[in-house]
Amino acid sequence: MPMGESPPVTGRGVPRWRDPALPVTDRVDALLAEMTVEEKVAQLGSRWMGNDTARAGEDGDGHAVARVAPIQEVFESGSVPPDEACRDGLGHLTRVYGSRPVTAVEGAADLVRSQHTVLRGSRLGIPALVHEECLTGFTTYGATVHPAAIAWAATFDPELVRRLGAAIGRDMRAVGVHQGLAPVLDVVRDYRWGRVEETMGEDPYLVSMLGAAYVSGLEGAGVIATLKHFAGYSASRAARNHAPAPLGRRELMDVILPPFETAIAVGGARSVMNAYSDVDGVPAAADSWLLTDLLRGDWGFTGTVVSDYGAVAFLAGMHAVAADTEQAGVLALGAGIDVELPDTLGFGRHLVERVRRGELPESLVDRAVRRLLTQKAELGLLDDGWTPEASVAAAAATDLDSPENRALARELAERSVILLDEGSALPLLGAGRTAPGRTAVVGPCAADSRTLMGCYAFPNHVLPRHPGLGLGVAAPTVLDALRAELADTEIVHEPGCDVSGEDRSGFAAAVAAARGADLCVAVVGDRAGMFGNGTSGEGCDAEDLRLPGVQADLLAELFATGTPVVVVVVSGRPYALGEVQPRAAGLVQAFMPGQEGAAAITGVLSGRVQPAGRLPVQIPRRPGGQPGTYLQPPLGGNTHGISSIDPTPLFPFGYGRSYTTFEVDDLRASATEMSTDGEFTVSVRVRNTGDRPGHEVVQLYLRDIVAQVTRPVRQLAGFAQVRLEPGASARVRFHVHADRTAFTGRDLRRIVEPGETEVLVGTSSAELPCRITVRLTGPTRVVGHGRRLTTPVDVLLGEADADGR
Repeated sequence: MPMGESPPVTGRGVPRWRDPALPVTDRVDALLAEMTVEEKVAQLGSRWMGNDTARAGEDGDGHAVARVAPIQEVFESGSVPPDEACRDGLGHLTRVYGSRPVTAVEGAADLVRSQHTVLRGSRLGIPALVHEECLTGFTTYGATVHPAAIAWAATFDPELVRRLGAAIGRDMRAVGVHQGLAPVLDVVRDYRWGRVEETMGEDPYLVSMLGAAYVSGLEGAGVIATLKHFAGYSASRAARNHAPAPLGRRELMDVILPPFETAIAVGGARSVMNAYSDVDGVPAAADSWLLTDLLRGDWGFTGTVVSDYGAVAFLAGMHAVAADTEQAGVLALGAGIDVELPDTLGFGRHLVERVRRGELPESLVDRAVRRLLTQKAELGLLDDGWTPEASVAAAAATDLDSPENRALARELAERSVILLDEGSALPLLGAGRTAPGRTAVVGPCAADSRTLMGCYAFPNHVLPRHPGLGLGVAAPTVLDALRAELADTEIVHEPGCDVSGEDRSGFAAAVAAARGADLCVAVVGDRAGMFGNGTSGEGCDAEDLRLPGVQADLLAELFATGTPVVVVVVSGRPYALGEVQPRAAGLVQAFMPGQEGAAAITGVLSGRVQPAGRLPVQIPRRPGGQPGTYLQPPLGGNTHGISSIDPTPLFPFGYGRSYTTFEVDDLRASATEMSTDGEFTVSVRVRNTGDRPGHEVVQLYLRDIVAQVTRPVRQLAGFAQVRLEPGASARVRFHVHADRTAFTGRDLRRIVEPGETEVLVGTSSAELPCRITVRLTGPTRVVGHGRRLTTPVDVLLGEADADGR
């Protein structure tokens, strides 16, 4: 429509695109018809309004602190005044709440000001969509810090993770946030990668189910979930951040991509974020096969693809597949990226001139703009009467660290702590035991609340640049929690060493404290940070899996005292514990359990909390020999003399103990033969054979006995959380469709192949007492996006099973 003309209106007297009574497609068509090329291109960009106040500097002690985001000078180089950035409108506002410490009310006021800046620059009055991080909760000052995603995975409980997504989404929506940059669906391939803590483990089915659950919760609260990082990021060479991913197409299809596919098809995700890495020489941000042919063509995805921060510019500055940032923008837009984050660099106004010169089809711009405007319409941003003030009306009444949030964080933390070995000392109370006498609490993670939190938790992500503000939330340390848990016990504390570094000057005091005590609790592990400012987190990759710094040496000296030593590992990745476990009087793994994590850990130590967590990754025996995930073909494991290296883990995937005992037996199957498009049921009985209530995770694995390509020796295909009272039993029944055996064949098509499949059921990938072989008959089937992606499961209390199976 020519500038200055009145837009078409409905009978209600408003432009058609502002009428919520009309179909979204009609509204978007009407708006696009009114927009100039300049206005369309403006919608492809973003502005990080707080970026100029979130730059690197020094903390109160004069130490350098990390920037909020990687290679931030890339973003700052394109920074322009807000009014200029919003000329002709804007697609996204970046991290209004998450870049510096502001209260919900202060952030809401900033958001209103920023939206008015956008509206002033937009002839048509189109507001920006607002996004924030939410990897361990809403990443903003004073918001509940939930456990890291690797801890969600340890619960093996999709419903609990769905509730978490819903709670985070409600808070974000209440303060005017429209999109959350989570969950991370990268499948762990090498534990040395710094971002293991942000993942949900090493199995694609576990990641799929928990990821889809989190997405369902967030989307159900009215917040767009963003799937990260699409795809291959976690398979980087030598586990280095941003390094190339040496993946074949089959591994990509069968291991890396299923969680993304499931989160879209089952969870309803409406956004995807590209990975920084390249796969076989093609960066994800410029991969039209990945972002368009597969994602949209094969999977039917209709949402938006947003760039990871700086990924468009990195096509020129890091990958060298574009001559400059402008060409990088053209490549990314053509590949299928719709919105550039966190600031507009490659998607700038040069695109307008390229369209006018005929160098860039306007249809590519329209394609991306249509997707974003569709979401703005769905979110109500295009409705007549929408105002920035109304979008944050609930902010003043929103408690971002409410009692309900903390209760959920506590439940999730308690369910995530993994008892690896109760040894001779655990539980500390109960079962006829008296409270321990003098107890030494040592280790660098014992009295540091930040070690309980992931790198995207606000206290670790932003507050290091504001040392005077503390944590912003109440977060007791493990030392605090032990003093509360063991109120009648004399507790002495010595850290012994820092999480990182070579300083052993504190060893003597720690060893003396342990020698003079009846019990020692050693709390070791990680402190998350960003880009080398931590031992875990984005850009904090490890050379090997030895405990960071001199912590392993500290443990060795503690063991030598003769005092029983209970070891608690609080970390973002698994560490090699082969030299620790035989000498420990008890061994517990907690994956960054959040602000309520200390009480969860000490509750497990005392026995007040029945341990329920299961390993979403393996615990290695030795620090080298990577990678070591359980998902491998026969030659990837112990080859019995073919290699001098034995990668058998100390504790396998799916493993976890409790203070009661369970037995899984009595496998029944509805059939031992079915067609390649059939379904069968398999059930087992699980019994609590101990004297305490507890949780067990019943796990179903499949093994393709003979296939046209090498297949994993076993792969998780179903699981169920079961809580039972002492002496009680349940029957767990899995509905297994032949599609669940599908894999990518030699011609790179996904197939269901006739032949024998072994079905294994038990309590970890290495403890599978129930086994049966099912034969698939008939022709080889080619299956696609419409195949069965999940294995439904029923838990029937008691031993009743209506169909006799």
